Amino acid sequence: MADSPLAWWRRQGLRFRLTMVAAAVLALALAISASVLLSVLQRALLGTVDDSLRRQAQTVRVKADNEMLTSPIVTHDGTIVQVLERDGRIANVTYGADRLVPLLDAPARQRALKGEALYLDGRPYAIPGPLHVVAVSADRGRTVLAARPIGEIVRSLGVAGKVLFVGTPALVVLLAAASWLIIGRTLRPIAALRRGAADITHTARSRRLPVPQARDEVHALALTLNDMLARLEEAEKRQRSLVSDASHELRSPLASIRLQLEVALGHPEGADWQETAEGVLEDTLRLSRLAEDLLALARLDERGGRPARREPVNLDEVVRRCVERYGEAHLVACDPVLVTGDALDLTRVLTNLLDNAVRHAASKVEVALTADGVLTVTDDGPGIPPEDRERVFDRFTRLDSGRGRDEGGAGLGLAIVRETVRAHDGRVYLEDALPGLRVVVELPAARNT
Repeated sequence: MADSPLAWWRRQGLRFRLTMVAAAVLALALAISASVLLSVLQRALLGTVDDSLRRQAQTVRVKADNEMLTSPIVTHDGTIVQVLERDGRIANVTYGADRLVPLLDAPARQRALKGEALYLDGRPYAIPGPLHVVAVSADRGRTVLAARPIGEIVRSLGVAGKVLFVGTPALVVLLAAASWLIIGRTLRPIAALRRGAADITHTARSRRLPVPQARDEVHALALTLNDMLARLEEAEKRQRSLVSDASHELRSPLASIRLQLEVALGHPEGADWQETAEGVLEDTLRLSRLAEDLLALARLDERGGRPARREPVNLDEVVRRCVERYGEAHLVACDPVLVTGDALDLTRVLTNLLDNAVRHAASKVEVALTADGVLTVTDDGPGIPPEDRERVFDRFTRLDSGRGRDEGGAGLGLAIVRETVRAHDGRVYLEDALPGLRVVVELPAARNT
């Protein structure tokens, strides 16, 4: 089955379609312009002839009314004049005009007397070409007919029409060719973008698309695409780094489990199976925590930095429930605060902060929540140097003090905290507690509706 014209049209390239549309619009505009030009030119030329004929006819009428006509009537512009009596007989004419047959019969004369200029074939009157005839009423029922050949005007209009008929298509073709070239040059930056995108592969991730110099829409598109490529590259780097770091973190507990089991199975008579089981369980719990943290980060990345749910959450209730599970933590202030977000995610934020604080505290951990949505978790531990306070929020980042602790995490807790707080339109940072460290979480309070 043959495709419809619309389907064929849609398959054509943008350059071809733009050129054809421009040519079609131009052809229509030129055709209308040519038609209007010929019509205006014809009206102007014939209007000039008709005005001259009426002035000549009025001159003859005045002379006829005053009985001052000569025989033959003298005109200086080649106008043919007939003066008819009431009964239609010809009384006076110009030199060379027909003295027997009026230029217009009675019905035509009535139309002409109403101001209409009439076409007339001049050949029956031995005049080559067409005539334009006007009529003017004189005294005593007489009628003055004035005519002039318009063959030159007709030929001039014909020549103009032929020129337009031939020149208009030629002009359309010329302008279509120019449009084809101009549109091609206009689309050249887009073709460069396409070639640049085709050259970007998995082995050339850092390449960028060419940006045209013109500050136009294509320039803005190239900048936007390059920004997108930069974000994708950064996301890919983060993903590769996450996979690499996760593999490294998984290798240690798996190697420990394998070693303990191999030693126990290799020397079953001397193995302490209770101790082996406890060691394997500890490494298994470590793997479980790491898997939960990786899953939490994966879900945050999948949601594009948005919380799983957006619903009203009483942050003070979340804080109280979390602090109750830690005997070392003390709630020093807890004002009612309503925020918008996901209660489970916010619970995980506070749990991670309390885990870190309890792990590093020397004697106490204090938690405070103020009415403006500021949550602080303070410990009296060794703290973190100022130059490392931003780095600790990166994934799989652990300071030397943290690496030396067997109960330490994989360096994902604070990364999860920052990603979650950002998803809730808040921010988190570290500051000195003198002694110790204070983690400050600022969350926007929900508006009461």
